[in-house]
Amino acid sequence: MIYLLLSILASTLIFVIFTLFGKYKINTLQAIVVNYFTAFITGVLSSTETISFNKVINEDWIYGAIFLGFLFISIFNIMALTAQRNGLSVASVASKMSVVIPIVFGIYAYNESLTIIKTIGILLALFAVYLTSVKAKTGKVSLKNLWLPILLFFGSGTIDTTIKYIETSYVSENGIPIFSATIFAIAGIIGIVILSAKAMTGKIKFDYRSIFGGIILGIVNYYSIYMLLKALQVDSFESSSIFTINNVAIVMLSTILGLLFFKEKLSLKNWFGIAIAIFSIVLVTLA
Repeated sequence: MIYLLLSILASTLIFVIFTLFGKYKINTLQAIVVNYFTAFITGVLSSTETISFNKVINEDWIYGAIFLGFLFISIFNIMALTAQRNGLSVASVASKMSVVIPIVFGIYAYNESLTIIKTIGILLALFAVYLTSVKAKTGKVSLKNLWLPILLFFGSGTIDTTIKYIETSYVSENGIPIFSATIFAIAGIIGIVILSAKAMTGKIKFDYRSIFGGIILGIVNYYSIYMLLKALQVDSFESSSIFTINNVAIVMLSTILGLLFFKEKLSLKNWFGIAIAIFSIVLVTLA
């Protein structure tokens, strides 16, 4: 249970940090790149195994780690933009509603049953993403505001599905730190390439604050993944229960923090969307 609690706190802090980046105009991309190298170093220091390049590239999970590295940096940027433009609650709901994607994958890949309750939960989750994206001032949602939560929804779901599949099929209990560190290293390398391209075209200005912000984000980011993987390995808890508690708690905690510390304004539709989000998570994971 302690692993799950720490994962919830770390995941919620990620949304808070991204919101602070936007508030203080810290260069998000630069901070994200620093974050990944920090997370990589944290993973290496946390590992009890001897690390070698040849061993890592010959692991069964290496191609999955490369794929996740591309996804991580892409979706992290989308998560940051969603938190900054749409609000903390919208970002948390859009990412956590994506729990329906690994469940749908499980139906086809592991021959799990598709009940009426699960179907209703999946449809409600999609509706919840829309409702939480409606701006309080206008009462409407434009494509400009909606595309970010939608991308975050599908991207986060793909990440969760891939992590669960690889963790179950290829990663040993002692291999979690190296597996996580490898993903972060690949994402960081991709980020360096992007920053270098921007620097060559003169489209980037170095922000020294991104180093400090990225270090904090990197430590939090690493442990959000590490603690969730550790929680999934506890035999006394089913993965559906873990995902339910994890996702519902993150949605609730991030919403409360958004209201208390960032003075986010939520309309009745927003509140209704959050309520549906929580209810749909319970339906699809416990059905």
